[in-house]
Amino acid sequence: MTTPTSDLHEGHTDRGRYDTQPTVSLPSGESILRGAAAWQAAAATATARGGALLVDTYPGVDIPALTAQLREALPEWNIVSVEDAALPVDEVEQLIAPNLTDDRVLGVMSHFALSDFYDADRLSTVAQNLAASTIVLGWGAGLIAAELDNPTTVIVDMARWEIQLRQRAGATNWRADNANEDGLRKYKRGFYVEWRTADRHKRTLFDTVDFVMDGNAIAPAAAHPDSPEAGMITGDAFRQAMQDAATRPFRVVPFFDPGVWGGQWMKKTVGLDPSKDNYAWCFDCVPEENSLLLEGDGGVIEIPSIDLVFAQPIELLGAKNFSRFGADFPIRFDLLDTMGGGNLSLQVHPLQDYIRNTFGMAYTQDESYYLLDADDDAVVYLGTKTGIDQQQMVDDLTTAQEGGAPFPAEKYINAFPARKHDHFAIPAGTIHCSGANSMVLEISATPSTFTFKLWDWGRVGLDGVPRPVHLDHGIRNIQWDRDTEWINDNLIDQVETLHTHADATDGDVVEERTGLHELEFIETRRHWFTQGADHDTEGTVNVLNLVEGDEARIVSPTEAFEPFVVHYAETFIIPAAVGAYRIERTERTQSERLATIKAYVRGSRTSDN
Repeated sequence: MTTPTSDLHEGHTDRGRYDTQPTVSLPSGESILRGAAAWQAAAATATARGGALLVDTYPGVDIPALTAQLREALPEWNIVSVEDAALPVDEVEQLIAPNLTDDRVLGVMSHFALSDFYDADRLSTVAQNLAASTIVLGWGAGLIAAELDNPTTVIVDMARWEIQLRQRAGATNWRADNANEDGLRKYKRGFYVEWRTADRHKRTLFDTVDFVMDGNAIAPAAAHPDSPEAGMITGDAFRQAMQDAATRPFRVVPFFDPGVWGGQWMKKTVGLDPSKDNYAWCFDCVPEENSLLLEGDGGVIEIPSIDLVFAQPIELLGAKNFSRFGADFPIRFDLLDTMGGGNLSLQVHPLQDYIRNTFGMAYTQDESYYLLDADDDAVVYLGTKTGIDQQQMVDDLTTAQEGGAPFPAEKYINAFPARKHDHFAIPAGTIHCSGANSMVLEISATPSTFTFKLWDWGRVGLDGVPRPVHLDHGIRNIQWDRDTEWINDNLIDQVETLHTHADATDGDVVEERTGLHELEFIETRRHWFTQGADHDTEGTVNVLNLVEGDEARIVSPTEAFEPFVVHYAETFIIPAAVGAYRIERTERTQSERLATIKAYVRGSRTSDN
C-alpha cells in the first residue's frame, strides 16, 4: 500500500476477485526511486544544471515529515519555505470567505490562481536571494521558476481521498489553524478553493516537471513504520505513462467509506474487512478524488487520477467532450450499499440553471440507480405522488427538520419495487432515494457535493451530529410535475432492445438501451453476451461495469493493448483513443452469461452529427 492511512487489502481481496489495488504500467525500463536515493537523484540533476531544486507540494502534503526526509537525504542543502512569501493567513481567509460561505457543506466555486495567495515582491525576493544548493519547498515553489536559471522541479502530488482521511484524523487545511474543525468544513475548503487552485497550478508544471513524487506516502516514519518510503519517478516517465494510459483500458483505485445507512454486501462480494460495521460507498470512478497506481521497477507509486485527465484530455475524453467540458471527467460511477442497512436520505439535486447561478458549477448532478442486487423488499423512492398537497408536504418537511413529527415519506413520495438489473433514471429536480436492502450502481454526472437532503429519517451522522439538510435549496428545485404517472412514463422500465445477434464466435449477444432520460446527457447501453461483445469508443470515453458474470477481459482486435481483465462489480474506463475493443469471457470465467453496463456522453461519438 502507498497510502499509510488506508486499511484495505493489497490487490485481490481475500474473499473475492474484486481488485482493490489495480495498477497502470510505467513505461518499460522505468524505475521508481525511493527515500534518500530519490532526493539525491533530484539534487544531482539540480547540481548538474547549476540551479535550485524547487519542491512544489500539493496542499495536504505533510510538510514537516517531508522536511525531515530532505534534511536526512541532503544534509548539505539549505531549505527555504516558499510559503513564507504567502499573504498573511487572515488576508487569505478574507479572500476566500465569499467562496466558503457560512454553510457547513455548500460553497461557491472559486477561480483563484495560486499567485493570488502570494505577495509578488516577496516571491521575487526569494528567487533573487537563493544560494547554491538550495531547496525551495512548499505549495507554490514552482511560481518562482520563471525568475531562475535552469531550476529542477519536483511535484509532490497527493490524491484528495488521502487528504480527506488525514483531515478526519486532525490534519489542517493549508496554513489553517483548524485541526479540530468539522471535517465537512475542511472538505468544503478543499473542494471549492484549495484543490481547484492547486490543480490549476500543477497543470502549468506538467510539461516541464523533472520529477514526480508520491505525497500520499509521506508521513512520519514512527507513525507508519511498515509503510514503504515515498516513491519518485522522472517527469519523462510520468508524461509517457499518461500517454500510454490514455490508449488502453484501466481502472482507478477504488475507495470505500462507511455511512449511517451502510450495508454488508460489499464486505462479502468485494471481500472487505469484516470487522467494520458497514461500508456505504465505493467510489470506483470519480477521477477527481480517486488515484492511479503506477507500477514499474521498484514497486508502485500513487498519483491522483485527475492527473491523467489533465495530461491527456483529448485522448482520454475525446475531442467533443473536451470541447464541451474541458479537462473535466464528466461521468461518475459509484456503489451504494444498503444491504442490511438503511434508506439513503430523501434528496434532490439542483437544476442546471440553479447550480450555475448559485454555486458557479458548469453542470449539475443528473444521475441514475442501476440495481446490482436487491432483496425482495427493496424499493426506490422516486418522484411525488399524484395529487399531493405541495404546501402540506413542505410544511411536514419543515416540521420534521425542526424536531417535530417524522416526515411521512410514504404519504408523499412514490416507492417503486426495485429488482436486480432494474435501471431508474433520476434527472436533476426529481425527489429520490434508494431504500434499504439494495446494492446500487450509481451512474451520474460528476458534481459530488450538491445533494440537497430533504429528510434524513431522524438520524445523526457517524460523528454524532445531524447530517446537513438543505430544505431551502431543495424546495426551490423540486419538480412537482414529476408525479406518479410521469415517473412511470419517463423514468422506470425504459429498456429498449437495439440489437440481437447469435453465431458460433460471439454466442448470444443482446444490446439494450437502458437510459438515461432525455434531460440527462449520459447514454447507457447494456450488453448481454455468452462469448463476447464488440464495442467501439467512436472517439468518446466509455465507462463500464461488469454487472453480471464473474470475470471478463477487454481485448484489442489489432492487439493495440494487452488484454485487460475485469471482475464482477468492477468499473473500468476505456479512453476515447482506444477505438475498437471487445469484451469476452476468459478461461477462468464460470458464469454462463455476462453483462456490462456502458455509459458515454450523448452526442460525443464521431458518428453523432
